[in-house]
Amino acid sequence: MSHNRFIILTVTAAVFLAAGSSMVFAQGLITQKALSLEMAQAIAQGAVDRCRSDGFHASVTVIDGSGLLKVFMRDEGTGPHTIDLSRRKAYTALTFASRWKTSGEAAKAWGSTLGSPMPNIEGTAGVAGGVPIKVGSETIGAVGVSGAVGGDKDEACAMAGIARVVDKLK
Repeated sequence: MSHNRFIILTVTAAVFLAAGSSMVFAQGLITQKALSLEMAQAIAQGAVDRCRSDGFHASVTVIDGSGLLKVFMRDEGTGPHTIDLSRRKAYTALTFASRWKTSGEAAKAWGSTLGSPMPNIEGTAGVAGGVPIKVGSETIGAVGVSGAVGGDKDEACAMAGIARVVDKLK
């Protein structure tokens, strides 16, 4: 009987030790990739340059992985609505990055595939022009463009901005 009790106590102690050690590991630091200021500036400038080369003037917002503003650029000749809309497009792309590739894909899904309206999430916009910035499958930010007269053109500018740094996103 005492031998069985010893085995039970030993197994119980092992279980508590294993649980305690995993809690210690869970309390450690985590490593995350983050968007640098210089990379965000290069993305924004690349988007502005593409829009200009296509004959458009746009506002560009780059946000980090937490949804906070990293860089904002507003080209000459843009409407005042493009300021907030570019940020909302970026936020939509970041928020729904795991489900859709861009804010335009999300908008199409909400309008046709899902057959239901866009979810009422403050700060999002159901229009094209927002693209997540990814390192592998990890989303580290997003860029939103507004003002290129049509979401597809906005999205092309955003993708051109990301293309400027794609070699560093590995």
